[in-house]
Amino acid sequence: MSKNARQIAFEILLKIEKDKAYSNLAIDSAVKAFCPDSTDCAFISRLVYGVMERKITLDYVIGSCLTQPLNKLKKDVLVILRLGAYQLLFSDKIPVSAAVNESVKLAKNNKCNYSAGLVNAVLRKLSNRELVIPDGLTAVQRISVTYSAPEELVKFLLHHYGEENTEAFLEAALKPKRIFIRVNTVKTTADELLKLLENEGVTVKRTDLENALQINVNKAVYELDAYKKGLFHVEDISSQLCIEALEVYEGCTLIDMCAAPGGKSFTAAECMKNSGTVYSCDIYEARTGLIKDGAKRLGLDCIKPVVNDASKINEALPKADRVLCDVPCSGLGIIGKKPEIKYKKLDYIKELLPIQRQILETASSYVKDGGRLVYSTCSVNPNENRKICDAFLKAHPEFSTVKALPSVERAVDEGDYLTLMMHKNNCDGFFIAVFVKR
Repeated sequence: MSKNARQIAFEILLKIEKDKAYSNLAIDSAVKAFCPDSTDCAFISRLVYGVMERKITLDYVIGSCLTQPLNKLKKDVLVILRLGAYQLLFSDKIPVSAAVNESVKLAKNNKCNYSAGLVNAVLRKLSNRELVIPDGLTAVQRISVTYSAPEELVKFLLHHYGEENTEAFLEAALKPKRIFIRVNTVKTTADELLKLLENEGVTVKRTDLENALQINVNKAVYELDAYKKGLFHVEDISSQLCIEALEVYEGCTLIDMCAAPGGKSFTAAECMKNSGTVYSCDIYEARTGLIKDGAKRLGLDCIKPVVNDASKINEALPKADRVLCDVPCSGLGIIGKKPEIKYKKLDYIKELLPIQRQILETASSYVKDGGRLVYSTCSVNPNENRKICDAFLKAHPEFSTVKALPSVERAVDEGDYLTLMMHKNNCDGFFIAVFVKR
């Protein structure tokens, strides 16, 4: 028997809940296994991401309809209730009857027949009320429930960014996902690509950043002819700005320390007009294979994939005019794309800090005199960002900072450093520091 979209969404959410699977990988795997059409695919993604994004809010309102504690429910039943509640409260295109009845069917079809009455009763209650966050909550509790963010994360953001930025940032993370692409200027222009994409039925918008476009497409990006011809690659505005801060130029030598899957290397190579050399490094050979495949599709032969441990000096790598040090990080800036990240305990970040420090230290050894080094993360955590950079500067007087992208609006004043925020900059949360070696 074929599975419908809600059944697939239920199985994906259960896998995320029980196995701590990543939402994007779980969705991709399920879609490939069951091959639903594009409409089903979009619906499944909307349900899974919607429930993941709103989990705390959904649990709060579900709990208000129960006589027993929420943690007494079986995981399967809780996931079914979350799916139903999401459809009722956050999806105005789904009829109430469909949301309730299909949820009851999920219970009956997944060995939870005993809970069908409970599911029906809770969702019927929710169908007759609007989502209202009651008075009497503390500021942290209110923000947590409203934007579905753990209280630990809310307190952390409030401490570093204040209430206005915290609420705006968390609200932006709940907005529909945007797809940004980078025009491959080695093969085409923004004007030409825009026309080609529109001819393929893609909605295209220009952005404030040259050669960056925003698209809305009703099928997988890799199915587009323009993609297959290597006329663009997908890359968030934040990463494109990172390369702008690096200030590469024709004929220069660049080392991208943690490059896979290669987006920043591709943008840099295009800005260099496919001249000079880009050493695109990753510790895993399979991931350098992704870089190689992407460079081939884009026709960028100045890119040299290298299997390399970024934490250790590699004598085979040359001194470089530009070094990009985009380190592994917590990902707190991309919770809008990977909502499961925001539910992690913040303690795990401590394990990343020594790795980040070591990679920056190693990266600095490759920079030529007069060369430029950029340190970046897709995190908004100052401990991973400015504190790492401040410590580096103290240990390396031969480096100094220059103001990263001075024309870009800043949510907070960090001197020469720049933290991009979703609500301020229309892009992922991201940190950029620019160093010059004297």
